[in-house]
Amino acid sequence: MNIPVTTTFSIDGYRIAAYKGIVRGIIVRSPTIAQGILGGLKNIVGGKIGAFTEMCEQTRQQAYELMIRHAVEVGANAVIGLRYDASDIAGTATEVLCYGTAVVIEPIDAA
Repeated sequence: MNIPVTTTFSIDGYRIAAYKGIVRGIIVRSPTIAQGILGGLKNIVGGKIGAFTEMCEQTRQQAYELMIRHAVEVGANAVIGLRYDASDIAGTATEVLCYGTAVVIEPIDAA
């Protein structure tokens, strides 16, 4: 699904015809055993922890895709005010929340 998504509250050339409400995608993920071992070793010697970086990026992407799916389900064709939030759960997992406002937009010329 490819709909316009922006961190701003407007989209140039379009007007907001309807607000459909807040939409969100949430993923809770913990590292695999291999990622935990690699991350632990990197933590000892220092430096970038690639295994954790990859896990976090995949988690953000999945949360984003769930938010888009939610927007389409409520009848939106765009999302404005996109934000991410993340938090630890019990020190072993990470929650990533992707949220925004689902809207119906139409070109300004089509008024």
